[in-house]
Amino acid sequence: MKIGLIGNPNVGKSLIFSHLTGIGVEVSNYPGTTVDILSGTACVKRLPVEITDLPGIYSLDGVTDEERLVRDMVLAGTFDVLVVVLDAAHLERNLYLLLQVLEHQVPVLAVLNMADEAEKNGLLIDTEVLSRLIGVPVLLTAATIGKNIAEIIPLASEHAAVGTYHVPYDRHIEAAVRTLMRVSGASRVSSLLALQGIGTDASLLESAKTIAEEIEEEHRMPVPVILAGNRHHAAAEIRHQVVLHKSVKEMRGLDNWLLSPFPGIPIMIGILLSMLLAVFFIGSYCEELIVSAFDTWLIIPLQAASLDPLIYELLFSFIIAIQAGLGIAFPFVFTFYLLMSVVEDTGYMSRIAFLVDRVMHRFGLHGQAIIPMVLGLGCNVPAIMAIRQIGTKRERHIAAFLITMVPCSARTVIIAGIVAVFVGLYAALSIYLIIFVLILLSGLVLSKVTSGTQLGMVLEVPPLRIPSPAMVLTRAWIHIREFLVIAMPLLIVSSIFLGLLGFYGILDIIEAVTAPFMTGVLGLPPFASTALLFGILRKEMAFETLVVLAGTATLTDVMTKVQLYIFALVSTLFIPCISTIAVLYREQGLKTALQISFYTVLLGFTAGALVHWFTLMSPGL
Repeated sequence: MKIGLIGNPNVGKSLIFSHLTGIGVEVSNYPGTTVDILSGTACVKRLPVEITDLPGIYSLDGVTDEERLVRDMVLAGTFDVLVVVLDAAHLERNLYLLLQVLEHQVPVLAVLNMADEAEKNGLLIDTEVLSRLIGVPVLLTAATIGKNIAEIIPLASEHAAVGTYHVPYDRHIEAAVRTLMRVSGASRVSSLLALQGIGTDASLLESAKTIAEEIEEEHRMPVPVILAGNRHHAAAEIRHQVVLHKSVKEMRGLDNWLLSPFPGIPIMIGILLSMLLAVFFIGSYCEELIVSAFDTWLIIPLQAASLDPLIYELLFSFIIAIQAGLGIAFPFVFTFYLLMSVVEDTGYMSRIAFLVDRVMHRFGLHGQAIIPMVLGLGCNVPAIMAIRQIGTKRERHIAAFLITMVPCSARTVIIAGIVAVFVGLYAALSIYLIIFVLILLSGLVLSKVTSGTQLGMVLEVPPLRIPSPAMVLTRAWIHIREFLVIAMPLLIVSSIFLGLLGFYGILDIIEAVTAPFMTGVLGLPPFASTALLFGILRKEMAFETLVVLAGTATLTDVMTKVQLYIFALVSTLFIPCISTIAVLYREQGLKTALQISFYTVLLGFTAGALVHWFTLMSPGL
């Protein structure tokens, strides 16, 4: 049996899914999209039940990737039963989606979650009356305390029913639906979708278009607006019949502070900086432990062993790749997702997005993009993975470009270890300033040239809650497992490939070929090209490789301060590390990964060339 969990964002659907399936879940990417689907299995009466956690949506006739995906899966009859999870404290808004699901004539169980919060707000819901009105069983739950969660699967498997409620649409809509059903033989729901231009039947869409134009001329408004108005009215009528109010004192509590520009924005900055510092320091500490362990127990013994040179190179490349993945990306990714899960489960994520939404509009983005942008300072890998929460493909594309330019902690190692130490603190800070300006300019340009729909942000601000430790750990594990499965294999293959290039002398050839450009355009010594190439594997390896090739840790003995500044600037802007490229490929596709790689290479070389030209024009520097 297959059960699909469907509902609005922030209704506790994922927590219910976690209760039902535990941590034995699978993450799959739906073909043709960047949307991930979580699925797991529960056992009921010795029979397996497959449960799928569908992306949170507000409507089945929307235009986002998530809405199209869920609609297609429902239309395809993917699930035997749909469990519609609703927020009992905001029933009217949630009923809109339930009414749409009922139109698809599939067995449904309605779960009114957050019953405890509804009661605190003075709302009492008559589930018997609601069940009688819509024709499907209704269950009150409170996922945060586990109330009635165990009853969901038995009710869904034994008592789920096809709804009997029909939204009373405008008479012109009803007449149009009857006409389309009679002429084209389409179902009621297919006819309603066709009137909105949704569907695959060309003949039905053509007929519906003609009728829709007549309706729009009669009503002076688009058909989707008419349908939405009718559904909202029906939801309001149902709520009026099933919800009883008791007087409670209205209190906004912390939201009086968190949602106001002051002190909301300073609080947001403090929380984001705290998250960033936590990701940086915890990740750095774990990185040092893991890297030291690899050096002590694997790399040093390997270097001391008398092995065939080719075997040594292959083993070294393999070990250094594992060290890079587990020592650099893993601590930052896992720490990031632990903190991100806490922020999401408390409900504060929506408040952050609300506060910065207006500013982000200038860059073609919405407020949700601020989280991955800031956390990219810790590591670009989890930041790229976090853009899934951003609404449209256009916005995710812009965010991916900008995030890869954010100086992560590994790039900070280059800036601090080379520029701050050998050139000066102000010079190091100037690199951050240059990068910040380039991000702003790139965002403004991308917002103008990137095609696609830019939607307004309709954001529900959920109540503040205490996060569930089990849910936080579950989410973090799901995402880190995905990183280990997707990014690590590509990292290993790339490391071995670079190792073989060095073993067979191809890197020497590359140095010889790139020498005119490195020296003439960037003003760098030829061996800098090899350091930049190794920086693709791990950003701070550009620094480490430069020291090895220079033959001394005192880099000012072999390079001028200007050369060190240019090298740090180029390597910071240069193509992202292989882990980031792998995640870009996974999240955005090969085309976007190649576009970003080419853009950052061009950006890095252009910035370095301009600095070199400026120093030539100003000999006193």
